[in-house]
Amino acid sequence: MNENKSAEKPLKALRESSSPYLDEKLEISILSTKGVSHDHWQINNSNMVLRLPKMSQWGMTPKEQLLYEKTAFQRAQASCHCPRLFDTLPISESLPRGGLIVELIEGRPPKLPHDLGAIAKALSAVHFIPLPEQDKFHPLQFHSQPFTSTLSVVEEQASFLYSAKINSKSLKIILDELSWAKNNVNTYNAPNFYCLVGTDTHPGNFLIDKKGKAWFVDLEKMLYGVPHIDLAHATLAVSTGWDPDCSVKLTKEDIGEFYLEYLRLLGSDSANNIIPSLIPLRRLTWLRTITWFARWRSAWQINNHPAIRDPIMTEHIANHIEDSFQIESIRDAQSEWLDGSLSKIIQDL
Repeated sequence: MNENKSAEKPLKALRESSSPYLDEKLEISILSTKGVSHDHWQINNSNMVLRLPKMSQWGMTPKEQLLYEKTAFQRAQASCHCPRLFDTLPISESLPRGGLIVELIEGRPPKLPHDLGAIAKALSAVHFIPLPEQDKFHPLQFHSQPFTSTLSVVEEQASFLYSAKINSKSLKIILDELSWAKNNVNTYNAPNFYCLVGTDTHPGNFLIDKKGKAWFVDLEKMLYGVPHIDLAHATLAVSTGWDPDCSVKLTKEDIGEFYLEYLRLLGSDSANNIIPSLIPLRRLTWLRTITWFARWRSAWQINNHPAIRDPIMTEHIANHIEDSFQIESIRDAQSEWLDGSLSKIIQDL
């Protein structure tokens, strides 16, 4: 990336802004282009970050996406584990999708499994935010039937499976998993614990500060739903291998300890309510991610797509997706729900 050239338009938009958080002397420096949907720039040498949407994975218009993310940051702030929102920048010629000025979190990528407990605490803090009245959920989505809503995403993404060049044995298993999901759509659709959730909670979307506190920093896909999917996406191999700065393969014992810490924070009554459906929704979350990989490979892994900006990250993602499609990786993932070992660890908690 040519940083000087790339900085011209966002710097112009900042200088034209009437935001009270900005002064006349403005400089920006690139923080990260690793994200699929956003670039991040530090403003001056301050505690402010300019978060620039480059695309919407949910097909939102720029206006819809800007409002959605603004609302997510505002509502998640109460957790004290998400960055504060300072201001938004309007959609303009310089910023075709607008921008958000958010708090800079000074931290490092998680070290796994060591930081799993901190991530569990961060997720519980988000999940414990008191819910508004249901008619105030908008514009954030509400997955009142989380299995159905997630399966809908899976089915949309599954349309890319046949063009993703997946080996035949792996493809058959993925299709078998999709059949399982369709056959069980009504079995796990009666949650009794709704909360604000992060959705895209892979470990690379957390930072660990000097005190060991975890911060969830990518709020693009926040919605109202159930905590199960956040817990799964933080610990599935398809997720923990996503970010090269914290890529690792967790053991089932690591995963069990993570769930144990979260359930302790949740409290016994709520924990007992969600334990029976933790593994089925973990299975569905794996399916959601593996079909997302098919979409990436089929539709996005081309040079001019907005998701492809950082060549090092793009190469890592391509390799991780290839590995995740291998039959050994898929069978290893399946062992979490087919042999009952992880379920037993959680049930014994």
